[in-house]
Amino acid sequence: MTLKNKISFLISVLFTVVYAAACSIIIILFSNYRKEDFKQRLEEKAITTLRLLADVKAFDQQLLKIIDSNSINKLYDEKTVIFDNKDHLIYSSIDDTRINWSLKDLQALKLHNVIFKQEGGNEIYGISSKINNQQFFVVISANDNYGKRKLEYLIYILVISYIGFTIITWVLCFFAVKKLFTPLDKFYDSLTKINANNLNTRLSYAPQNNNEITLIAKEFNLLLERIELAYQKQKDFTAQASHELRTPLARISAQIENFIIQPEEASKLKTVLKNINQLSELVNSLLILSRLDFIENLDREQVRIDEVLYQCMDKAHIENQDLQISFDILEQDITEKMMTINCNAALLQIVFSNLIKNAYTYSDNKSVEIELYFTDQILQLSFKNTGNTLSDKEIELLYQPFMRGENAKNTIGIGLGLRMVHRILHFYGFSIQYSRNNAINMFVLGFKHI
Repeated sequence: MTLKNKISFLISVLFTVVYAAACSIIIILFSNYRKEDFKQRLEEKAITTLRLLADVKAFDQQLLKIIDSNSINKLYDEKTVIFDNKDHLIYSSIDDTRINWSLKDLQALKLHNVIFKQEGGNEIYGISSKINNQQFFVVISANDNYGKRKLEYLIYILVISYIGFTIITWVLCFFAVKKLFTPLDKFYDSLTKINANNLNTRLSYAPQNNNEITLIAKEFNLLLERIELAYQKQKDFTAQASHELRTPLARISAQIENFIIQPEEASKLKTVLKNINQLSELVNSLLILSRLDFIENLDREQVRIDEVLYQCMDKAHIENQDLQISFDILEQDITEKMMTINCNAALLQIVFSNLIKNAYTYSDNKSVEIELYFTDQILQLSFKNTGNTLSDKEIELLYQPFMRGENAKNTIGIGLGLRMVHRILHFYGFSIQYSRNNAINMFVLGFKHI
């Protein structure tokens, strides 16, 4: 069952139940009102009869019967009987009829002075009163035929209206909900047409309407924009990665072909090995970037920045014999706790190694200056080198994959190092900033220490 059918069904069922409850309450209230009204009429009749007994000096049953039969308030199937204090019947409105009245009921009437009950289709009302210091008990039985007919007619009207209004409600509710869900149906049709080939499609909506459908359409359009941007970046990344992979593979293939043709050129295997290492580095970098989306699954630990940095410096010296690194801690009273951060040591090594390699590669004197200091309670680590600086346009694209500046024309690299550095630091909430001053390039990392 679709959502609109569920809503239509639930609303219709709720209306049916509520209307049925309302009709039942109306019938019950009117039935109680009829009973109380008829009881009041019986009471008035009984009081009138007692007043006649009080006003007629000489008790005359025939006279009372005449008055009873010609009464304005004559009730349907009425029977009136009067008992004295000794339970003797002293008056009956109809001689050949009998009220279903027991001695037990008469005793209850003596005890409570008033009693009311229902026997079959008739209601029986009894009341006691003193006349001339003598106790009398009047019992009246009658059928409220007029009131019952009105109750039956009310029930008939309510049942017919209930059936009619229920059918109308179900039909109208179905069409109303269908009409209200028309924008959602259009919304669904538009969604089914969106695929990888037309991510630039946007959902249409009425700006003047501020309903939920419009809000969903707006948010979905924003989501499509983000997806399109991410998809485009992924396409660009794939294209760039394919190009970067194709270049060393083509060189390796050409060199191997030369070795086959000219075996004496085997001394150039070092060049092939260099290209293979570059290719391996590229593949490893791509694998690391692909896994950075899941680094939240890696264990975090308390890591000392200086210890990780020393390890990276030793590794860099082994790979590059001519590398010169100077490392200074500018704070004299710095403690172990102040240099401790909460992250993953392996990823932090990737950050430091790439920054050292980047500074060495683009330095004009093969030297790197590293400084550790505090600013505004933030532990900062700077990497400096001298050489050509980046332009404003290159700075804007600094952390994009495969981005290489004008100063990288004569150097070997893949353009993924700073991308990995930025992604790792951003995940842990750390910062990185690039600045230039004359011929000095500097990257400053900001860490929140424990």
